[in-house]
Amino acid sequence: MANDANSESTGSWPEVESGPLITGGILIGIGAVVAFVGVAIAAAHVVTATRTWMRELDTPPSQLARLRWEQAKTALASGTSTWREHPNAQVHLARRAATPPPD
Repeated sequence: MANDANSESTGSWPEVESGPLITGGILIGIGAVVAFVGVAIAAAHVVTATRTWMRELDTPPSQLARLRWEQAKTALASGTSTWREHPNAQVHLARRAATPPPD
């Protein structure tokens, strides 16, 4: 009868010690904190380097974007006028009158 009770208790759930689980959880937490600090340091460095790089540019990015936008608008206007004034644009297709189906 003692064997039957032992086989039922050992077969349903494994026996787990809490010590290794707590140690593993603590190490995972410490690793997450270290990873977070590493990401924060790397991000701060990238932001600082980007700001320094932008200060060293001859033309500020906002002015360069404005210049490119004006160039794009001029190119669009030029392309539109060329498209409308092209000789092939002056040709209009005429539709044929629909003929009734033969009886």
